[in-house]
Amino acid sequence: GCSPSRASLLTGRYHWMIEHAGTHASKFDAKYATFPDLLEKAGYWVGYTGKGWGPGNYKDGGFKRNPAGPVFSSRKKNPRIKGISSTDYAANFDDFLRQRPEGKPFCFWLGGHEPHRVFEKGIGLNQGRKLEDADVPAFLPDTPEIRSDILDYYAEIEWFDSHLARALKQLEEIGELDNTLVIVTSDNGMAFPRAKANCFEFGVHVPLAIMWPGRAKGGREVTDPVGFVDLTATILEAGGVTHPALGQAALAPVGRSLVSLLESDKSGRVEPQRTHVFSGRERHSSSRHNNMTYPQRCLRSDRHIYIRNFKPDRWPAGDPQKFVSPGKLGPMHGGYHDIDACPSLTFLIENRAQPGIARYFHWSVDKRSGEELYDITSDPACLNNLALDPTHYKTTQMYRDKMDVYLKKTGDPRALGQGNIWE
Repeated sequence: GCSPSRASLLTGRYHWMIEHAGTHASKFDAKYATFPDLLEKAGYWVGYTGKGWGPGNYKDGGFKRNPAGPVFSSRKKNPRIKGISSTDYAANFDDFLRQRPEGKPFCFWLGGHEPHRVFEKGIGLNQGRKLEDADVPAFLPDTPEIRSDILDYYAEIEWFDSHLARALKQLEEIGELDNTLVIVTSDNGMAFPRAKANCFEFGVHVPLAIMWPGRAKGGREVTDPVGFVDLTATILEAGGVTHPALGQAALAPVGRSLVSLLESDKSGRVEPQRTHVFSGRERHSSSRHNNMTYPQRCLRSDRHIYIRNFKPDRWPAGDPQKFVSPGKLGPMHGGYHDIDACPSLTFLIENRAQPGIARYFHWSVDKRSGEELYDITSDPACLNNLALDPTHYKTTQMYRDKMDVYLKKTGDPRALGQGNIWE
């Protein structure tokens, strides 16, 4: 989900290590240092536009401004597309560069709201894309309705890409492109059923493209598993900044810098010791009675995803029904609010009794077992749970042990018998 992921990137600590900031729409405690603040103290000109950290309340945590830095948001542009922000990200980046004191190094957070729901329905087709252009993952039915929704998603991605292209051109025009580390990523998986707000491959494997022309050889694809906490360490190393809490387990970042990967000239697996990364979730939205969470932790290696569902008795996509007034439940299948409202979800609900659609509906909303194991090389859609297969017992046990050790080492309340604090 967006808010915990952004807090993790800002602090270099996993979401279970940053208290309130590790859940959606809560608060962010200023005792956890953020890389924009650290860079600013080291002499950097910092700022952000669009979506910084949020949703949530950072002032209650002691921040005087958004944890992503000072905001640059005065420039607007009418997109004429429903659901796309009017913030002119690239123009605000230009303002940031123009106001930069001469000679100061800089760090800018260009936080696109796109591709965030709502997407204008049919915009993909209206812009000339064809249904056959959509790449439908195996956990969604291959129908015109789903394909059209995916094309709308593509339209929003291209909107963001257009601003990125303008920002890179601005860097080139002022002669700073070769000297600038550019990291492009996303804070959650695609906003479709069984993707965003899930620990499956389509929920935790987000895009990552990095360029640093002056120091990193381009044209390479590196397959080492890396995470947001590693990006934080990378930014601090690139900026020559030492985190003030190093050596303090309660506050220090835990990632490993990617600078060595960037400066390598190798493709594929570069550093064999990078064997796996962690992720997880607690609360994505208020979608269960009493705002209960759906706690998950995930280990992702080259080949497998291992998932621990701490409360398998709860509905992973949110309760099927919601309260419409005190003591009164709405209709069945009117809930599932951990899935962003979208045409794809509506289609699954309305066609859930159809023989060709039923399994896709149930894959998205049904309760899940306490442990899940998927071979993402043969099953990237994460549909065949191997944790229940006796022939994969040793693999499941290996990842179970690795997760237990790491979660306890990093103080995860869920692993220490204190998980109710999240509730």
